[in-house]
Amino acid sequence: LSPGAKMGCFTFIKVMMILFNLAIFLSGGTLLGVGIWVKVDGESFLKIFGTLSSSILQVVNVAYLLIVIGAILVVIGFLGCYGAQKESKCLLMMFFSVVLIIFIAEVAAAVVALVFTGLAETLLTGLVTPLLKEKYGVDEAFTQIWNVTMTEVHCCGLNNYTDFNNSYFYDTHHSYPRQCCDMQAWGITTSCHPHPCGCLVQGCFKQILEEIRTNAAVAGGVAAGIAALEIAAMAVSMYLYCRLDEK
Repeated sequence: LSPGAKMGCFTFIKVMMILFNLAIFLSGGTLLGVGIWVKVDGESFLKIFGTLSSSILQVVNVAYLLIVIGAILVVIGFLGCYGAQKESKCLLMMFFSVVLIIFIAEVAAAVVALVFTGLAETLLTGLVTPLLKEKYGVDEAFTQIWNVTMTEVHCCGLNNYTDFNNSYFYDTHHSYPRQCCDMQAWGITTSCHPHPCGCLVQGCFKQILEEIRTNAAVAGGVAAGIAALEIAAMAVSMYLYCRLDEK
C-alpha cells in the first residue's frame, strides 16, 4: 500500500477504536451508576423493575455485580479511547494487557467450569452451606435472594433440604423453608417437614447446572462472541501500537 493508503487505514482504525471504546466507557459508566443506585436505594429499583429485578437477584447480589462490571468497562473504555485519541503507546499497551488478562481469566473459568464441576460443587458446598445455616432467616437480603432462587428454580438449599438442618431458621421455626415443600402434596402451607413425598430433595446447584446445560448453546455463542470482540480489540490496539513506530 502507498503511504497515503496506509495513513488512511491507520486513521480509520483509530477512529473506530475511539468510537468503540467510547461506547464501552459510556456503557460501563451506566452500569456503574445503576449498581451504585441499587446498592444505595435497592427498594426503588425493585419497585421500578419488579419481577425482572427479582429474577436477577436469584443468583448474585446485582449491585456488586454491576459495580464490578461497570468499573472494569470504564477502565477498559478509557484506556482504549484515550490511548487511541492521544496515540499513546503506554495506554494502548495497558489496554492490551487488561483485555488479555480478562480473556485469560475467562478461558480459565470456562476450563474449570467444564473440567472441575465436581470440585466446584464441593467448594460451593463448603462455602454456601455454612452461610445458609447462619444467615438464612437472619440477614434479610440474603434470605430474600435465596427465597427467590428456590421459588424460581424450584429447588431447596444448595444440595437439598438437609442444608437447613441445625440452622438458625430450623431451630427458630422448627421447620424447613416453605419453598422446600411440594405444594401439590402439602397444599398451601407456611411450614415444611421432610418426608419422601413432600420435600424437594433436589438442590439448587444441580438445578442451576441443569439449566446451564440446557442453554449451553446460547451461553457458548455469547461467550464466543465476547471472546471474538476481545481478540479483535487486542489485535487493533497492537496494530495501532506498532504503527506508531512508523509515523
